[in-house]
Amino acid sequence: MPPEPIVAEFYTKEGCGLCHEMKHVIEQVRAEYPLVLREIDITSDPSLVARFGEEIPVLFLDGRKACKFQTSESALRRRLDLLLFQRRLRTTALGSDR
Repeated sequence: MPPEPIVAEFYTKEGCGLCHEMKHVIEQVRAEYPLVLREIDITSDPSLVARFGEEIPVLFLDGRKACKFQTSESALRRRLDLLLFQRRLRTTALGSDR
């Protein structure tokens, strides 16, 4: 059974150079992981502009902030590997409770 997809929420806006760089990093590792990417333009919602302002790009993985401003391919791979490892531990622990 394939692993449940990791939901990646990428908060960005048009014309943001750092956003472009982070999107490139995400795209480089995307094929290696069960990743569902949701790209969210903060300018589409005033509450997102208020929440993030100029503190973008921001990447959340399964609802938890993974990185802000910049990341590298190796750092993102480590975060994704850790997340998948934690999922396996939870699954194993739940299985032993039965």
